[in-house]
Amino acid sequence: MLSEQSAATVRATLPAVGANLDAITERFYAGMFAAHPELLRDLFNRGNQAAGTQRRALAGSIAAFATYLVEHPDDRPDAMLSRIAHKHASLGVAPEQYKIVHEHLFAAIVEVLGEAVTPEVAAAWDEVYWLMANALIALEKRLYEEAGEPVWRGWEVVERVEETADVLTFRLRPVDGGPVADFRAGQYVSVRVQLPDGARQIRQYSLSGAPGSALRQFCVKRVAGDAGTPAGEVSDHLHARVREGDVVELSAPYGDLTLAEGGADRPLLLASAGIGVTPMIAMLAQLAQDGHSGPVTVVHGDRSPAAHALRGEQETYAAKLPEASVHFWYEQDAPEGARTGLVDLADVDVAPGTRAYLCGPLPFMRMVRTQLLAKGVSAADIHYEVFGPDLWLPQAA
Repeated sequence: MLSEQSAATVRATLPAVGANLDAITERFYAGMFAAHPELLRDLFNRGNQAAGTQRRALAGSIAAFATYLVEHPDDRPDAMLSRIAHKHASLGVAPEQYKIVHEHLFAAIVEVLGEAVTPEVAAAWDEVYWLMANALIALEKRLYEEAGEPVWRGWEVVERVEETADVLTFRLRPVDGGPVADFRAGQYVSVRVQLPDGARQIRQYSLSGAPGSALRQFCVKRVAGDAGTPAGEVSDHLHARVREGDVVELSAPYGDLTLAEGGADRPLLLASAGIGVTPMIAMLAQLAQDGHSGPVTVVHGDRSPAAHALRGEQETYAAKLPEASVHFWYEQDAPEGARTGLVDLADVDVAPGTRAYLCGPLPFMRMVRTQLLAKGVSAADIHYEVFGPDLWLPQAA
């Protein structure tokens, strides 16, 4: 992995680089988009760029990767790399784009740190970058080969269903009439649409249908935006403009938050909040199909029953499992049998040996993870999915 000389240099300079990563990544994106505006228009999420979340995610991944290399010189953070590689593959990232990133990232490092970037320092961080980049290129190549599909494929909308006031389910079939590759419960697809200004923006949506279906199914929550977060360009476009008979482009399924194979009697906990329910529906469907015999604890939190998308599917699939329990929390209007307030696992039984899957806002997942650890669940058995830039990457490393 990292050479001994470079490891010493990175260890010595990591505090300075880490302290300036936000400024470095801000200048990096500005420089790269000035030179390659097509990347912002057709590859990067413009909303995340405007909010600064992509910049923070990149800074976190660089810091986490470099820290891991100096602390574990003979190893690499495969969990973190796998998560990034799946997201990159769903976007169609190509090997040559890593050279563009390298050029503008290192120009930003020199611009921010100035004379502190000696030839020795530059060489050490160059080694860090290419260790990470080449590992991702190899992982992404394998993912493309395993997908066995073009990067983008046209899919026709055959049905759209209003789940709640701001959540729609889309069901689609391939325009070319070809076979539909199966997916693993918990995976997502990228959806690429052309917006009114000509940009071809991409977003990821978890597959919410049962594996083995001849259709692709995913849910889209309209992102309204607020003072600190721009409205969702693609979610608004899908809600307002895409109807039955329209065609959108989808990637192959990707994502590593998937049910572990085997262990038909192992206790499981599926915890979600808000639109994080979508991958859990596919997981419940898979468990019901497979005849999972062990305990399954279903946990979900939402603003109200009216905002709870796919509640019926959660209850229906859970009812097909012999040892399932369902626990719902609502901030308001909680019906009989549900609880009022935020999700709290204090009174929820968690069986020894439980494997947990989490999806929802970061504060929710951090809270659930903390409570699960306190209940004796191993950190290695807690898996999560973040919608949007992963600001929790150090946890995955």
